[in-house]
Amino acid sequence: MDETAAGGGILSGIGWVLQNIAMSFYNLGYAITHPASWLDWSDPTAVMRFIYYGASVELWFIVVTFFLVLFAIGLWKRSFLWGVVIGLEFFGNWVGRFFAWAGLLMVLQQVVIVFIQRIFARPDIVLGFGIPVGFDISWWAEELKLFNAMVVALCLAYTFIQGGHVRVDLVYSAVSFRTKRIIDMLGSLFFMIPMATLIWLYTWYFQWRSLIVPPVNPTDPLDRMEMKARALRWNVETIGFSPNGFTAYFLFKILMVIMVGMIFIQAWTFFFRSYLEFVEGEESEGKYLDRDQVETGEEAYDHAEF
Repeated sequence: MDETAAGGGILSGIGWVLQNIAMSFYNLGYAITHPASWLDWSDPTAVMRFIYYGASVELWFIVVTFFLVLFAIGLWKRSFLWGVVIGLEFFGNWVGRFFAWAGLLMVLQQVVIVFIQRIFARPDIVLGFGIPVGFDISWWAEELKLFNAMVVALCLAYTFIQGGHVRVDLVYSAVSFRTKRIIDMLGSLFFMIPMATLIWLYTWYFQWRSLIVPPVNPTDPLDRMEMKARALRWNVETIGFSPNGFTAYFLFKILMVIMVGMIFIQAWTFFFRSYLEFVEGEESEGKYLDRDQVETGEEAYDHAEF
């Protein structure tokens, strides 16, 4: 009896997944043909729909189905899948290389803060381009965290593409090339993608609770969200941790959402690359991979062996 119930539960789960994959085409088409229902932010109900669907099962299946379609086409024509890999890795590299300059801006701004505070003895920094904009020194000092957050959040996928993350290697180096690619594919499907999905669910609503009131929750159904729209108003979080400190901490929460989205995209990209290298063999390792050229002795630390 228990085995029958378990078998029925598995079949029911598979049917639910297939049904949502099939419905994703309709849901995407409806969203494209009715943009005002979720993009017309002059309507509070549309804002609530945007928030609800931004972390919904419907959106997840639309995105997953999109990548599954890309993979299905790639099974038929590998050159197409290589093009997808090149394009997505170019996107991750471009974003990371651009925002890596935030590290330089952070250093330069810290130097300016020291000079203004210690040499010129000024309590504030004023930038004048027609309309002067001035903030207290403590505001600029705390704002340095934003540059650091940009480097961490927006360069994370780039670092992964460049092979710069530390790996704890227990069995990976001892197995064959194709076994490594299988491990990489399984890691993408069962670790990176689920982890990114779970974090997205929390960070999405965490972000919106700093932008609007009344607060929204992941457990709120759509009808409850639409009821809350009656009392909706923008309430952007501008409270600093110190009296004259940085007042745009909501930007950190937005960066978290962007970071998780890029991790999700990179997980699929890594799965595609691992599959292609598995099929084509060792001669395809690192094929079309755009890694930065570094001097001898400056190579990224690849993994730690125990």
